Amino acid sequence: QVHVVESGGGLVQAGDSLRLSCAASGFTFSASAMGWFRQAPGKEREFVAAISSLSRRIVYADSVKGRFTISKDNAKNTIYLQMNSLKLEDSAVYYCARNYGIFATTRPDAYDYWGQGTQVTVSS
Repeated sequence: QVHVVESGGGLVQAGDSLRLSCAASGFTFSASAMGWFRQAPGKEREFVAAISSLSRRIVYADSVKGRFTISKDNAKNTIYLQMNSLKLEDSAVYYCARNYGIFATTRPDAYDYWGQGTQVTVSS
């Protein structure tokens, strides 16, 4: 069955960097776009970044553009989120998700399988 599993979260200081990983299995990874979302306490889940099936198109939320980088390694069935210059407002549970199709999209209803989430906490 389909599984997506995030890892790499932790406690860091503002200005530091962190890299999240998402290992996928149970489907043809190279044929699926993937995305990262996050949710902070008391807030709705928000889009962070998405990447097309073959990494030809990447989309970022304005709040992370220039600081975060999404990448996709089809040989390893893994996507990554490199987070630099972290801010307090980046603190959230980060979720990896599989898209229904091949395009990088921002809407959560375009994703059908979600990981369990990994906590990122940024302190001052």
